[in-house]
Amino acid sequence: MNEKPITALFKYPTVASFCLTASFWLIVATFMGVLLATMLIAPDLVEGIAWLSYGRVRPVHVNLVLFGFVTPGLLSAAFYYIPRLLRTELYSEKLGLITVGLWNIVMAGAVVTLLNGQTQAREYAELIWSLDMALIFCFVLIILNFALTVIHRTEPLLYVSVWYACAAVVLTGPTYALGNVIWQPDKGALAGIPDAILLWFYGHNIFGLLLTPLAIGVAYYVIPKVCKSPLYSHTLSLLGFWSLIVVYTHIGTHHLLQVPVPTWLKVIAIVDSVAMVIPVSVFLINIWYTAKSKLGEIHADIGGKFVFTGTIMYFFASIQGSMMSLPQVQRVTHFTFHTVGHAHIGVLGFSGMIALGGLYYILPKITGRPIYSRFLADFQYWLILIGVTGFTIILSIAGLIQGHSWLNGETVYRVLPQIHLYNVIRASLGLMIFTGALIGMYNIFRTLFYNPEETS
Repeated sequence: MNEKPITALFKYPTVASFCLTASFWLIVATFMGVLLATMLIAPDLVEGIAWLSYGRVRPVHVNLVLFGFVTPGLLSAAFYYIPRLLRTELYSEKLGLITVGLWNIVMAGAVVTLLNGQTQAREYAELIWSLDMALIFCFVLIILNFALTVIHRTEPLLYVSVWYACAAVVLTGPTYALGNVIWQPDKGALAGIPDAILLWFYGHNIFGLLLTPLAIGVAYYVIPKVCKSPLYSHTLSLLGFWSLIVVYTHIGTHHLLQVPVPTWLKVIAIVDSVAMVIPVSVFLINIWYTAKSKLGEIHADIGGKFVFTGTIMYFFASIQGSMMSLPQVQRVTHFTFHTVGHAHIGVLGFSGMIALGGLYYILPKITGRPIYSRFLADFQYWLILIGVTGFTIILSIAGLIQGHSWLNGETVYRVLPQIHLYNVIRASLGLMIFTGALIGMYNIFRTLFYNPEETS
């Protein structure tokens, strides 16, 4: 059987390019994650290789997950559904391709510079100034493309997914600029406590004002489509939108409860962290009632299955996050693996699963036929689901062991033997996720470029 290349990449170039971007960087990001987990088991694994030291590999892993995989994956879906919902063409595919090209240059630059030790050494804000400016420019291009598409629409009503996608890029652009202190290119930071406050305002809003709105926008588009039923409540969708924007923006300081920031700021952060139950509950009620009695349809559609699972992960991540903002809980969990587990269920479990679901949902739409292998997609689903769920459970347990030991005066090195087995399991689960990333890249590439149904 001969295989012929198809033209999806040329018909929907921005969508397909962001899709390939996400699937490629997921492989690199998860490989770096497995390498990090292995270092915790065998610290001498890369001894003497400076560019593979833990302190350099970790920011590569974090930035590639955030900006290399999840964000492009969600943007791929957004570039597909926004023109569909507005009943118009994307304003400029050429502008979209320029954005994708520059985005990949930034990601490649991030890998090279961070492994070379060139960093601004701030959580989620490690990239050097030139890469910061290039990424901000990418957001400006996306804002321009989205805004002009909205302006030229023929559909008078703006469905909530458009609200979320546009808000995500509009709010993240200036937030990224503030958090990375771009007006100080030499340092990329302020001094003392003001820098810590600004950093965590940005650090948490990367999740709250970028990944979360983009993921929710995809869910609001895919679930009603898969279920073949209207959204349960448009009023609830807008209530969730505005409550998310109002509540989430103030919670970053709950990372600084142990440092001398103003007490009133800590109180606001804790109260709003607990108040996150409002936008989360509104969203989940809306999505789950839309899917009520439609689980068969969701299970039959691999994209819908990924997205729906992501909403369940969102529930657990949000409950855990609200609890971890409480001072009495933080006494045990802060600076432990428990926090790392929370980050993984939030980023990979919630927004990552929804990003993959969005990709698998739009692939048949842009190629005009089913994905290359439903079996491989299902296999990837279970690898990542088991990997992320196990990861969260294992790291939560290990974190509680660390936290209670330290609270009772135990030294760090004496706790390490107690959590060694958990680190071995952690690396094994990471290998499952990495395997899922490889399978996903192969499946997506074959779906985009080759059609086994065509013969010469």
